[in-house]
This record gives sequence, C-alpha cells and structure tokens, in this order.
Amino acid sequence: MGLQKKTIMVMGLLLFLLLSCVEAWTGEIHGRVVCDVCGDSYIGPEDHVLEGAEVAVLCITKSGEVLNYQAFTNAKGIYTVAETMPESNRWDACLARPISSFHEHCTRQGNGNSGIKFTYNLPSGRSHTVRPFLYQPANAPKYCL
Repeated sequence: MGLQKKTIMVMGLLLFLLLSCVEAWTGEIHGRVVCDVCGDSYIGPEDHVLEGAEVAVLCITKSGEVLNYQAFTNAKGIYTVAETMPESNRWDACLARPISSFHEHCTRQGNGNSGIKFTYNLPSGRSHTVRPFLYQPANAPKYCL
C-alpha cells in the first residue's frame, strides 16, 4: 500500500474518531390543534381535533443560532418537531405558534394567543408538550348557546 493511501486511511480514521466523540442531543416538541366548537376555550366532548393544521416552531440554540420549523397535524391533531444535534448547540428557548387551519368550518384562532414561548432545558431524548392551540368556527352551533 502506498504512502498516500495510508495517509488517507489514517486521516479518515482520525475524522471518524473525532466525530464519534461529539455528544449528540435529541429534542422533540409536540402538541395538538383542536376545533373549539363552542368557543369556550375548553376542550370538551363537542370539540374535535384538526388534521392538517399548520404550526410553526422557532427555536434559539445555546450557540445563538435560530432554527425555524414547520409542522402539520396528523389525523389525531398532533404535530411534532424533532432534531438531533451536538449537545453544545441544543435548543435553549422556543416559540410555537399556530399558522392556519384548513378546516372550512373552524378557521378563527381561539384562546387569545398568537404563540407559546418556553425554555427547553430537557435532557436528550425527552419531549416538551405544548398546550393545545384552539381554532373556533365563525358561528357557534345553537346547542352551545
């Protein structure tokens, strides 16, 4: 084997060992989006989850980098954002906010907020649950009055 090939192999092995020493961190943020049918700001039996609702999650890392995520709810009304990165660059603080509901009867943002701020100080592999975002119909059904 030539000297150049040996040098390349040694450099590759050193790079692999260096990257193996970096401690990885994994975080997850999830929450639900619900149609608050009666507009009472409580989730009750008349309310239902919203599939396909869009949520934005903005996080600032310990190193000051700003990361912007976009997520959509599944059939259970749940959205999830997850990331694996070096421990030194993990999330520090985040803001989750509803963007839109594609449900034709439930499109007005409810519960009076445009977003939820929180610090993210959980260890690797743990998840933060954001309280549900509520949307309301333009007109509440008569049984709500």
